[in-house]
Amino acid sequence: MDEELRSLTERVRQESRGSAAFDRLLATEDHDELAEVLTAPGQPLWARELAAFRLGLVGDRRAFESLVLLLNHRDPPRCASAAHALARLGDPRTARAAAALATNELRVAYALHPVRLLVELRAPESVPALITTLERRLRPHDPYRRVALACVEGLGTLADPRARRVLKEALAHPALARAAVHALAGLPEEEQAR
Repeated sequence: MDEELRSLTERVRQESRGSAAFDRLLATEDHDELAEVLTAPGQPLWARELAAFRLGLVGDRRAFESLVLLLNHRDPPRCASAAHALARLGDPRTARAAAALATNELRVAYALHPVRLLVELRAPESVPALITTLERRLRPHDPYRRVALACVEGLGTLADPRARRVLKEALAHPALARAAVHALAGLPEEEQAR
């Protein structure tokens, strides 16, 4: 069993109090039944999450909207599960949605998983969104250091030379300096002016 599915299953089993509905959603292979949970009124959050996650893992794009909503949830385990499923969904809208969430200053407290998803996707939107998010985190006394660190590490993983300037700025921040040094070391050499 996929580790993220195992983790989600344990958490959701507790939330559902081991209900018969939980057992049914976990066991069914009927994608239409899972998709119906996403739109039916009165469904508990745990049921929508389990259905969306399972559909995401098999590439069923009916899960997209629910997974994006969960990616921006206040509960970090829900965000992590949604990011995992979105990375496997294969929907071309995913990177744009993750970039919008990562760069939304009103929701920056929940940007960690969208940032990590952008790194995993390696989409054209990834580097610009990470640069924008990191630039905003370099303000004095910014409380979102985990998001900033994820951006620095992500930019190092993506090794795009466009990140050089913002990574150099990150060197001035003690909580980010070590990761910024590592990220800068992984960038391609700068071309010398002739």
